Amino acid sequence: MKSHTEYLTFNLPARMAFENITPKIEAIVRASGVQEGLVLVNAMHITASVFINDDEPGLHSDYKKWLENLAPFDASPQRYAHNRTGEDNADAHMKRQIMGREVVVAITKGQLDFGPWEQIFYGEFDGRRDKRVLVKVIGE
Repeated sequence: MKSHTEYLTFNLPARMAFENITPKIEAIVRASGVQEGLVLVNAMHITASVFINDDEPGLHSDYKKWLENLAPFDASPQRYAHNRTGEDNADAHMKRQIMGREVVVAITKGQLDFGPWEQIFYGEFDGRRDKRVLVKVIGE
């Protein structure tokens, strides 16, 4: 069995943003030489996410609106106890919890084995600083 690990670094300028990382993951899978296996894509920061969905701008806009309604940004310590620690990103932690930490995708014949319209996204909820994503490929 082969194992291949790479790290991606993101520094998105917006507080909340989504980036399609599918081409980067496909390149890592190709570099691994794995033909049959799995790839784990894991956000390594508690205010970032990795998820699978459609690459459609209206959907991304809907996600932003929906997440902001569920956990609105409010830097004050009155709304969120976490912000009483000197942080201002309690909402970002909650948004990450909703959108998820990682995805696992099957690799078949050296390709990501997606359903229709599926793509892998990095989700940022407290941007403007470096954050890493782990990509681990295992298989034969």
